[in-house]
Amino acid sequence: MDTAAETERVRRILDKQASGYDRQISFFERVLFAGGREWVCSQARGKVLELACGTARNLRFYRREVELTCIELSPEMLAIGQRRAEQLSRQADLRVGDAQRLEFPDASFDTVTCTLGFCTIPDTRRAAAEAFRVLRPGGQLLMLEHVRSPARPVRAGQRLLEPLAVRFEADHLLREPLDYLPSVGFEIEIVERSKWGIVERLLARRPS
Repeated sequence: MDTAAETERVRRILDKQASGYDRQISFFERVLFAGGREWVCSQARGKVLELACGTARNLRFYRREVELTCIELSPEMLAIGQRRAEQLSRQADLRVGDAQRLEFPDASFDTVTCTLGFCTIPDTRRAAAEAFRVLRPGGQLLMLEHVRSPARPVRAGQRLLEPLAVRFEADHLLREPLDYLPSVGFEIEIVERSKWGIVERLLARRPS
């Protein structure tokens, strides 16, 4: 895979989706992901980096005392997120950025978060390695994702839909963070599955 070309394709798709994203994702939040954003953000501590923040729907769930930086590949998504931050009077550093190539020094953050973002990142292992790099020893990675179901009939349906989802939405339905997080050094502490195994909440840690 040409990662640079695929990253640019994902950027174009996200820019195109931006104006309707909040309306679309709110439906899936009710049906599949209820409470997931709150679960991730309420556990974030210290200096926090959010990857693939989209339209910054997570902002209202973070504790006020965290120091928050959010990156997003799509400028159109980020513009909506910046307006949301202003409406919420929420202090946060929102910037365009690529999770596969983070522009931060090693060991810069206490927490890295990502909600429904790794499904569109072209090189998940590289993004995971970057998250590991910028975390301080003992730092935590908190994720909410839709993943490959362990239930064979559900997984068969995902496999059928995967080519169309990837082509038109840049959305990979068969990914599983447990496939790549340990390989870059993370220790998995919590994994919670729901909705036929499609929805996963995860806490991993960079060893001290």
